[in-house]
Amino acid sequence: QCLSSPMRSLYKGGILQNSEFDSGLMGWLVPPGVKAAVNSSQSGNKFADAKNKDQPSRGVYQKIHLKTNHHYSLSAWLQVSSGTAVVKAIFKAPNGAYIGGGAVVAKAGCWSMLKGGMTAYSSGPAEFFFEADGATVDILVDSVSLQPFTFAEWKNHTSLSAAKARKSAVKVVARGADGNPLANAELSLKLLRPGFPLGNAMTAEILNIPAYEKWFTSRFTVASFENAMKWYSTEWKRNQENYSVPDAMLALAQRHGIKVRGHNVFWDTNNTQMAWVNPLGADELKAAMQKRLSSVVTRYAGKVIAWDVVNENLHGQFYEGRLGANVSAELYGEVAKIDANATLFMNEYGTLEWALDLTAMASKYAAKMEQIRSYPGNAGIKLAVGLESHFETPNIPYMRATLDMLAQLKVPIWLTEIDVSPKTGPYQAEYLEDVLREGYGHPNVEGMVLWAAWHKHGCWVMCLTDNNFTNLPTGNVVDKLIAEWKTHPVAATTDADGVAELDLVHGEYKFTVTHPSLESPMAHTLTVDASSSALEHAINIKV
Repeated sequence: QCLSSPMRSLYKGGILQNSEFDSGLMGWLVPPGVKAAVNSSQSGNKFADAKNKDQPSRGVYQKIHLKTNHHYSLSAWLQVSSGTAVVKAIFKAPNGAYIGGGAVVAKAGCWSMLKGGMTAYSSGPAEFFFEADGATVDILVDSVSLQPFTFAEWKNHTSLSAAKARKSAVKVVARGADGNPLANAELSLKLLRPGFPLGNAMTAEILNIPAYEKWFTSRFTVASFENAMKWYSTEWKRNQENYSVPDAMLALAQRHGIKVRGHNVFWDTNNTQMAWVNPLGADELKAAMQKRLSSVVTRYAGKVIAWDVVNENLHGQFYEGRLGANVSAELYGEVAKIDANATLFMNEYGTLEWALDLTAMASKYAAKMEQIRSYPGNAGIKLAVGLESHFETPNIPYMRATLDMLAQLKVPIWLTEIDVSPKTGPYQAEYLEDVLREGYGHPNVEGMVLWAAWHKHGCWVMCLTDNNFTNLPTGNVVDKLIAEWKTHPVAATTDADGVAELDLVHGEYKFTVTHPSLESPMAHTLTVDASSSALEHAINIKV
């Protein structure tokens, strides 16, 4: 939202001096060639106004001291003198490197919030400043905050948030056939299926390699087909459709109770189009697209839980360039008409991974989603945020801030293609764990899918196993987290009122009740979710 007045600075400004400019420019510096002053709004709010005549336009800045192994959470309220401009927050680290801290589309006449941050791996003097991208504008700044957290503090908060989001305190009451409570009954618990969806990309090789099938299906509850459902895989030659591979992969997933995401209906980048598509005129392209949409969505409607409708819709503009700015919004509506129960994702890279990917930054992502859902006829369609999550060295504070910002869209958020580049060397597994824990710990993230599709010739970016399906360090991280996120009490005894109170991770459970009054143990299934704490769950023993 763009507000008439900024909110107060978080953490009272953290380590920054004079964060709300109540003491003029004390603690702030002015770049060469820029004139700056503190002005007041009609309501009396004070803010810094940096006037620029040249590019790059700069705002006021501060010198700070960074500490080794600290995460820094950043927030600021920004405005520009005219029109709109992308304003970036940038850190100059102790080693002289420039690190992006976040960006926002700032507007004239109202205040926009920038949230982001950075991680310091070394100590020393640094600078923190704002800069407009490709525009000559005055930059107005207020309510700035930069709050440090040790790695231990950050991880502790992530763990507490995960426990709150992924577990519920459950009251279970065991009653006999006569309706009376069963005191001192023994309960045993088994988690049949975890409630939090964790998946991986699947390749066609799984159809012919039992070891791959066993490895995949024993770990994951969701699958995205890496390529098999894409247009170029099902209609490489015009009017010659072949769905035999995705059909077989879907059947395999269904046999194992694995849910499938429909990836994807269309891909919006120029380099992913078939040779026969590129020369089509507008009318022919529309017809080909309608045929594709109807074919794939009708075929798998009710069999997939979601669709990536127009993949990479911010970085790619192939269809918009041919058919106009509203084509994506129209496609979402058409998919929803055929498969009304599926969740429709806007799947994009760079939004979560790169603080200065100005094409896919959170404010532009949100604006695109608003365009889709406000398009005539699209009211009520089931939209969701899909963040691909292809990381190098992850900026964890920026990741959390971006999830916070996109949560304001009030739709489900999934991390859909998680991997960490091998460029990170020995830190690859550690960084993967950081990303997975941050996603799992955020209350608005409703599912995660890894992009570690196995091929005998090697994986696209990140493998979890070798060719014998023995885990690599990244695979060990995934297995460790799966085990941790399944951990739950395995036994309990009811009290005099037949009650057992349990703190359970969300999922589907099998409860087995043993009691002297029963001829044999009795089993009962129970689903535990976010609503479970408010309910009393009865296990009624029937003879």
